Amino acid sequence: MHGPPLFLQFITDATGVPEYVVYSWAVILFILVVALIVRSSLKLVPRGTQNLVEVIVEFLLDLVDTSIGHMGRYFFPLIATIFIYILVCNLFGLIPGFEAPTANLNTNAAMAIPVFLATHYYGFKLNKLGYIKHFVGPIRSVMALPLMMLIFAIEVIGHIARPLTLSVRLFGNMFAKHILLAILLSLAPFAVLPIYMLGLLVSVVQALVFALLAALYLAGAVEEAH
Repeated sequence: MHGPPLFLQFITDATGVPEYVVYSWAVILFILVVALIVRSSLKLVPRGTQNLVEVIVEFLLDLVDTSIGHMGRYFFPLIATIFIYILVCNLFGLIPGFEAPTANLNTNAAMAIPVFLATHYYGFKLNKLGYIKHFVGPIRSVMALPLMMLIFAIEVIGHIARPLTLSVRLFGNMFAKHILLAILLSLAPFAVLPIYMLGLLVSVVQALVFALLAALYLAGAVEEAH
């Protein structure tokens, strides 16, 4: 199944850089341009682009405060960057001639692995060796040592699987969205607006799910084990 020619295909042809990397650069450039525009026109009474950006920022601040608690503001830059980057990547896939970088597993793994590493880095940094208590369950008894070892093994497997599930979930949804939109538009081109609204909804939800799970993983790591 071949889609329409990509707008930035000439860069891939000239440099050999994969398409998802080229469009990832385009997403980063777009975010930087919007950020500079908003910064250069800040007003006490927000309007236009500034108003939209402030709504997103306030939503994300509430998300990290609710999910992570007292360290929410500390992790806000990471969670906000992940959410905004994924959202713009997803929305790029709705533009004819463009490709969503998140429809490639490599892009998603490049975000999921740093979240995984940050989770355990801050877990050990804040809780020291007490972080191990997160992996052995609520039981603290020598008689229950076999059960503790079993829980530890299950927890380790579960944590190792996190970056894989984060990556594959986003990849599967974005790739399926791309295929579904192409099929629906070919079958019912007159219903282009509802179809694109569906794509917009999926794009926002998947960005939110990734950011929320990242916040919950960090929250679980920095909390004190009891």
